[in-house]
Amino acid sequence: MPLPPAPTKRAAFLSPDALDAPARTSHKGSRRATDRRSDDRAPAGPQALELFDRHSEDAGGAVQDNTPALLKAPAPAAPAAKTKRRSGDAQAPVPSLAPQQAPRAKRAKSDGATKLFVLDTNVLLHDPTCLFRFEEHDIFLPMIVLEELDGHKKGTTEVARNGRQSSRTLDALAAAQGADIAKGLQLDSTGHREAGGRLFFQTSPLEYTLPTSLPQGKADNQILGVVQALRDRYATEAPDRPKRDVVLVSKDINMRVKARALGLAADDYQNDKTLEDGDLLYSGSLALPPDFWTRQSKTVESWQSGSSTFYRISGPLVPSLFINQFVYFEAPGEPSMYARVTEIRENTAVLKTLKDYSSGKNAVWGVTTRNREQNFAMNLLMDPDVDFVTLTGTAGTGKTLMALASGLTQVLDDRRYTEIIMTRATVSVGEDIGFLPGTEEEKMGPWMGALDDNLEFLAKGDGSGAGEWGRAATNELIRSRIKIKSMNFMRGRTFMNKYVIIDEAQNLTPKQMKTLITRAGPGTKIICMGNIAQIDTPYLTEGSSGLTYAVDRFKGWPHGGHITLARGERSRLADFASDVL
Repeated sequence: MPLPPAPTKRAAFLSPDALDAPARTSHKGSRRATDRRSDDRAPAGPQALELFDRHSEDAGGAVQDNTPALLKAPAPAAPAAKTKRRSGDAQAPVPSLAPQQAPRAKRAKSDGATKLFVLDTNVLLHDPTCLFRFEEHDIFLPMIVLEELDGHKKGTTEVARNGRQSSRTLDALAAAQGADIAKGLQLDSTGHREAGGRLFFQTSPLEYTLPTSLPQGKADNQILGVVQALRDRYATEAPDRPKRDVVLVSKDINMRVKARALGLAADDYQNDKTLEDGDLLYSGSLALPPDFWTRQSKTVESWQSGSSTFYRISGPLVPSLFINQFVYFEAPGEPSMYARVTEIRENTAVLKTLKDYSSGKNAVWGVTTRNREQNFAMNLLMDPDVDFVTLTGTAGTGKTLMALASGLTQVLDDRRYTEIIMTRATVSVGEDIGFLPGTEEEKMGPWMGALDDNLEFLAKGDGSGAGEWGRAATNELIRSRIKIKSMNFMRGRTFMNKYVIIDEAQNLTPKQMKTLITRAGPGTKIICMGNIAQIDTPYLTEGSSGLTYAVDRFKGWPHGGHITLARGERSRLADFASDVL
């Protein structure tokens, strides 16, 4: 294909201030190259040159100008309506741009003046990408926040890494071409199009008066003083600044309480929360309505394949179903049905009946399920097509026991995986006892008491009739196939054909959860277990835990499944304690 002629007249329409404008939005180079090639094929004439990318929305094709306000060059004279050239459609008309641009697709519409959020240091240390999570609103960083951020940059902890990442983000924003700290740094200048506000630094002292009972030298009180000064400044409208609300954002509860006691607006950082309430977490199972079979009597299709029965259903229930979600029908005087959703197409869904692991003939390493949810979980754990399983539930619901039993069966009997790798978050409940001696596996030994307890139970069930020597040999074989690893050294690893168990996953952050799950190579299965009501990591809640994050993001994936275990089976004492304590 011959190359189009060189655009000899293009430079005539560039103003001197805009000569380097394309370099400022180079993160969309491939799109610009396409538009340039299409423009070259357009007829020559006095056309207005588009200096920046315009992205058409999928829905209506509306044109938007995402150019940062600080980077816009003076526009040359242009016709009232512009045309956008594409290959194959050289003269396709495009509506003219209005003076006020429509809001971006990923940003909520503003219902008034934008707010000014003052960030506490712990927000930056908790989420280094928080600067781009406030949509069209502006952000203000007091100078003491930068000072505290500098004090947390040393070390190998998660907090230190987040501190360094936040510093790099601030440096990139300040070094962007055309950035002016006095006017505020455009937050979308580094490619984060979802952020439409500006970042302001405290460049001069602010006058404020705090109660004498608050120590003036404490960092938290200095931040409160900055918030108070900004609130007073923006309380009234002025020619150079509009009236706006000033809100303090902090992960520190006491900081928010002090701010509200002083009459200042304060809020928690909400963007890291997957759910507002832990009770809204996807449970993985759904009870069918009592009139289910009556409604489906004329439209249901059924067929047999092996030992399973399949049902194709339709109706208003289908849109609320997810792939690998369990459904059950229980009614007095009628046969019960337990099935899993295996396919969803438009208005129909296919249900597959389950294997009954509560029967002794289907026992997994000598373990049988004792309730409905445990049977659902065992079907996920034993399915080779399910690569990722999450189990949540209170203490004593059998999460670790079922995961180990199914892992031993698939490693030693079925030879589906080569070994079991077990790890957990090393967050202590009480005081830290200090350094632990020995190798990596020996250091992890005290954290793996749950593993030892369950292996003792499984070894007893498997060695019946073999005598003491047989049980010892079984224990040795089991131990040789189980490796205990620390999460601190998971970065860069790849697990192939492994059965990975992540215990106490509720204490992981979403970033740590992503790091662990992405270690999976071909043929690897990952099991994440935990109780979101027992979170020991500071600043983590039921809504922001990495386990909640994984459950919500993998919901409906064909090769992942989740189940919430409801009933405890450890002992009557443990069940009663879980309810009343």
